Amino acid sequence: MTEHPERRPLEDTALHTEAGGDAVEVRDGPLLLRKRTVSEMDNAVYLLACAATGHALLVDAADDAPAIRAMAEGTLPLAVVQTHGHWDHVRAWEDLAEDPGLEVWGHAGDLPLYPRTPDRLLEDGQYLAVGELTIEVLHVPGHTDGSLLLLIEGGAHPWLVTGDSLFPGGPGATRGDRDAHRRLMDGLESRVFDRLPDTTRVLPGHGDATTLWVERPHLAEWRERGW
Repeated sequence: MTEHPERRPLEDTALHTEAGGDAVEVRDGPLLLRKRTVSEMDNAVYLLACAATGHALLVDAADDAPAIRAMAEGTLPLAVVQTHGHWDHVRAWEDLAEDPGLEVWGHAGDLPLYPRTPDRLLEDGQYLAVGELTIEVLHVPGHTDGSLLLLIEGGAHPWLVTGDSLFPGGPGATRGDRDAHRRLMDGLESRVFDRLPDTTRVLPGHGDATTLWVERPHLAEWRERGW
């Protein structure tokens, strides 16, 4: 049987990168997306740019500020958005905030984790104007209290930056906290899987990308296992 073309895992779905290697770039209508992997933790750093104006947001000041700045060359970064405040996602914060400085934005729920107070506190349901691109902020607590996801409508399909809240193969770690796992699963089901189409590309904070179509059949399994 021929696989549905909108559901078939495409070559660009994985967006595979290696730590210390070159960035990869994908264009989807108004969105120009770049991904680079940094540090021994294989953290993914993303650039979400308006293809028309070059205005952009960086996602996660993980590590290696020079590599992050190099990935943004040719664009006009407005700020860095933190998906959450865990140490491996904020190590370049101080360097990126220095001259030429970039603002760093995040959610108030992770204030105890951040190395400094964000320049702007983001809330669930906000829409960020980045040139002609609109990015929706989704607050989905569980992995941390302030975990954020970023949703962008591309020309062919949506793109969802998930930080450490959703990976290929399951939700992010909640360290044995069953209540946190329940909150994370509730948020992922109601805000992501119940709302967005199978074609949505998922961009996690570590490793390769995936699609909601690949992950959707496993929701009940994830909830049952409790981590």
